[in-house]
Amino acid sequence: MKSLLIVSALALTCGHAAADTMDPVNAHGWNTSAELGAISTSGNTVGTSVTGKLDAKQETSQWSNEYILSGYFKDEEVTNDEGRKVHERSAQRYAASAKAGYKLLHDDHGKLFALATHVDDKFGAYTRYSTIGIGYGTQTYQSDTHTLDVEIGPGYFRGVRSEGTTDNGATVRGAALLKWKLSDSAQFSQNVIVERGADNVHSQAETALRTKINSTMQMKAAFNIRSDSNVPADKKNTDTQTSVTLVYSF
Repeated sequence: MKSLLIVSALALTCGHAAADTMDPVNAHGWNTSAELGAISTSGNTVGTSVTGKLDAKQETSQWSNEYILSGYFKDEEVTNDEGRKVHERSAQRYAASAKAGYKLLHDDHGKLFALATHVDDKFGAYTRYSTIGIGYGTQTYQSDTHTLDVEIGPGYFRGVRSEGTTDNGATVRGAALLKWKLSDSAQFSQNVIVERGADNVHSQAETALRTKINSTMQMKAAFNIRSDSNVPADKKNTDTQTSVTLVYSF
């Protein structure tokens, strides 16, 4: 299945070209994208999974702001103890984040930022995980085909574990975003976020390939990883998700 998704993405890359860039940015205004993917199975395995994301960026002369909403759920048909087939929710995660970045006048790419995030994950090691933070971000490398943006700063987190206990404390947050323009119609990206606290290291990573369908529509194949170093005994440290979605920009 993973091989099929990769081949499909590469086929679109080779077969289509466009003149404009993958990430259009208005000097002043909003750039918004909506992302949606769904899989439904029947026969021996019956189930439905849906993933979606709304990403809104705002650019002004002094501010660069971003607001993200995302969600994922999976329902499966299982046989209960009485022998009846019932639908059961096996995955459910919702996330929201907001980041405001103040542009420093002496640096075209440097920003001071403040952010807040919240994740509600019914089946995760942390059923709720919230963070706030401040820091500095800049673009450390730029060429015709590559850009690398990094962020670092202190923060604070509060998490509720699956068994009901609560963790909280100070963190140090680091993030890096690499974008590689493969062609006028294809872009590879690698996004990594690490939050290190006294008792836990929380990390997220997304590896993605986007290909253009037309001026407003793209196809995205992505592999996501979420990990915590300190989890309950009945939970795994790492969750992964492979997806293919359609992205509409407006």
